[in-house]
Amino acid sequence: MTSPLPTMRIVRSARLTLEPQVAAHADAMFRVLSDPAIYEFENAPPASLEWLRERFARLESRRSADGTQLWLNWVVRLPTFELAGYVQATVMAGGRASIAYELSSAHWGRGLASEAVEAMIGELATGHGVREVSAVLKRANFRSARLLERRGFTLASPAACASTQVGADELLMVRAARSVAAASSVAKAPSVAAASSGPGSAQ
Repeated sequence: MTSPLPTMRIVRSARLTLEPQVAAHADAMFRVLSDPAIYEFENAPPASLEWLRERFARLESRRSADGTQLWLNWVVRLPTFELAGYVQATVMAGGRASIAYELSSAHWGRGLASEAVEAMIGELATGHGVREVSAVLKRANFRSARLLERRGFTLASPAACASTQVGADELLMVRAARSVAAASSVAKAPSVAAASSGPGSAQ
């Protein structure tokens, strides 16, 4: 018997709408994710629109193949209806989640990534029982480190880094899944099929 898909909700913050990611977002997201500036430290642009569409379709299961993790992806929509990037979380047992995010460089420097991350963390806590969130990033990625620090993240202990197998050129940052900003509002969305990828790429 197939397990029902995890329910994802549309999440709204002051300036943004986070929509559960589906294959239909691939066309607009291909343009966003083709920005070379966002790959300064790791990963690479999608190989093709068809590749991205297929990936998004596969991720619509919203869970890992063994069923032990939830893969939750949201695209970030601006008030102009333009897509600016994505936020995503891998939710694991014990109320833990690993997060990731990417916004096109055209939208950097306006606090939008910070706002999107906080909105997602609030939804992870209220909608998915997450109590602790973490992110892995390259040590050289000072922009992302500052964003996480502003959102209340701190460096994880050496023991936590060892258990997570963090690379020598990486940092592991953690925080409790509590809001450190104004609470986001959420609106119920249809339980459409979708899933995620992760911090830099956690999934």
